[in-house]
Amino acid sequence: MNIVVNGQAESCTSQICISGFLAERGYEASAVVVERNGQILARDTFAKTPLQEGDCLEIVQFVGGG
Repeated sequence: MNIVVNGQAESCTSQICISGFLAERGYEASAVVVERNGQILARDTFAKTPLQEGDCLEIVQFVGGG
């Protein structure tokens, strides 16, 4: 399945949810904000939201520092 992540075309397995996609790519779900097709997703919906062909994701990861 083909999707766009942060402006880059990517392929992923079909029938994967947002939380599975994030885990496969090493993201900590509690440290990111995900926008799917222009709408920000609540973290508690990541496991219930399947990716679909052509989805556009923007993933913003929080980074600590000082």
